[in-house]
Amino acid sequence: MSKSFNKVNSNIDISLLTIKTEKEPKKEMVKKTDNSIVKIDTFDEMDSRNIKIGHALKILNQQWRLSGLRPRTIDSYNYNFKRFVEVTEVEYLHEINNEKIYQYLSSFDNVKDTSLQGRLKQIKAVLSKCHDNGWYNSKFWKNIKIKVNTSVKEAATEKELTVLLSLLDKSTYSGLRDSIAILLLYKTGIRIKTLGALREQNIDFDNMLLKLQGEIMKAHRPLILPLDDEMCTLLRELISINDYVRKEHREKNDYIFLSNIGVPISNTVSPSNLIAKNLWVYSKKWNLKNVNPHSIRRLYAQNLVKRGADINLVSHALAHSDLSTTSKYLGLDIGTVAKNLRDFL
Repeated sequence: MSKSFNKVNSNIDISLLTIKTEKEPKKEMVKKTDNSIVKIDTFDEMDSRNIKIGHALKILNQQWRLSGLRPRTIDSYNYNFKRFVEVTEVEYLHEINNEKIYQYLSSFDNVKDTSLQGRLKQIKAVLSKCHDNGWYNSKFWKNIKIKVNTSVKEAATEKELTVLLSLLDKSTYSGLRDSIAILLLYKTGIRIKTLGALREQNIDFDNMLLKLQGEIMKAHRPLILPLDDEMCTLLRELISINDYVRKEHREKNDYIFLSNIGVPISNTVSPSNLIAKNLWVYSKKWNLKNVNPHSIRRLYAQNLVKRGADINLVSHALAHSDLSTTSKYLGLDIGTVAKNLRDFL
């Protein structure tokens, strides 16, 4: 076997690597961790005039970490709020008001409304946490809104995925791995970051289930999804080939999706990973209009609805925290909504 492990000897039935469109039959706050108690610094009933923003942020960061908020989200909150403080030159919480928020939003030139909306959302999240801690008596910022014309994002199509799978070289490790990853995304709708975190323990071959622990899920809630015979066959073969890859490069892990040198494809800093980057490259190389992890996830959601699943089941399958997010994934345009509602008149 070559060091690059570019070619693979696989007994996989290549016909499995296809898309099938039809289904076959307040005082002191504490948190217990193991046997210890972690104390969170906080204020007793204090007026916001006495609270410096720097001190408040230290407390908020403690609370966010202990509540299990993702490190990437915490970093984003800190970066955006510190930028807000720099622009508005506020030092104490009581100095923050609607005028300061508008001042901050006005400091951005040539920024899309969607980007401004994201920054405003993060400022509101930080201030809301301050309100929860009793540092503000009211949410004075709640009526500040930025109107955005949101366009419906398109889902991928079976046709494009079929074309992509036909072009990938399954005789190479990367081509076979990416083909199996695409099919797993298509058949389960999992997020790309969850895909990169999958380990052998997540696959229950006896019961044909994908068992996802909370720590690899965006919302930190566990989820169990069904797998079909074909997907189980493909995953078994990939796991078998992975053993050779790790042995060749002296790596020790049990991840499902590996790089050519046997290390996990996942990136702990970014939600992206090698599979996501490869999908982008393939789209450009073969002029595929809309093939990416999010569009494949939307296709999964829309296919569930076409097969009769209600929105609550779809929302659970996608591990969404609320139905509004699921509605966006389903991508129903206003014309389709009107047409479907007519049946209920």
